[in-house]
Amino acid sequence: MRKLFPDGKIWTIPNFLSFFRLLLVPFIVWSYVGLHNTTLTIFLLALSALTDILDGQIARRFHMISDLGKVLDPVADKLTQVCIVLCLAFTYPLLWVLLGLCVVRESCMGILGYLTIKKTGKVPGARWYGKVSTVVVYASALAMLLFKAMPIWVATVLIVLCIVCVFSTLVLYTRYHMRCWKEAAVEHPAP
Repeated sequence: MRKLFPDGKIWTIPNFLSFFRLLLVPFIVWSYVGLHNTTLTIFLLALSALTDILDGQIARRFHMISDLGKVLDPVADKLTQVCIVLCLAFTYPLLWVLLGLCVVRESCMGILGYLTIKKTGKVPGARWYGKVSTVVVYASALAMLLFKAMPIWVATVLIVLCIVCVFSTLVLYTRYHMRCWKEAAVEHPAP
């Protein structure tokens, strides 16, 4: 583990919070699909969102930012988002488009992140637009859970907003990674 994350910051509070969020994912799905308990699902999703906010604040405030955290945090975010979107897609069919886009984005992000680590030797951190997209998806999912009787046009507007955010982050992160590669090439030109 230390070889993969040489900064040595593995067992930190923010990383434990990210692990906790990963463990919450099956319970969120189970509460919605298995128990049909919307209240519990909302509570678990809100708890996941709260621990997401806390892990970032703790990491920055107490200098616990780590390479492992830079990987775990977005994995926990995206897995939570994909699972709740999948659950809600049976009620709101347009969410299948968002789900497909999320899968494409995360596949691209995984490849781009891997290439960035290989080319620069650094684990890229989250950008502000990724955080905005996360907030929009979480808030939209919570709204759809809280207001089951919302008019379909309101749900459609929320879903389209999520689609725009997810697509925008794909474009912006692609540009960010390519910029990192160019900077690395300038700093360390090939022989």
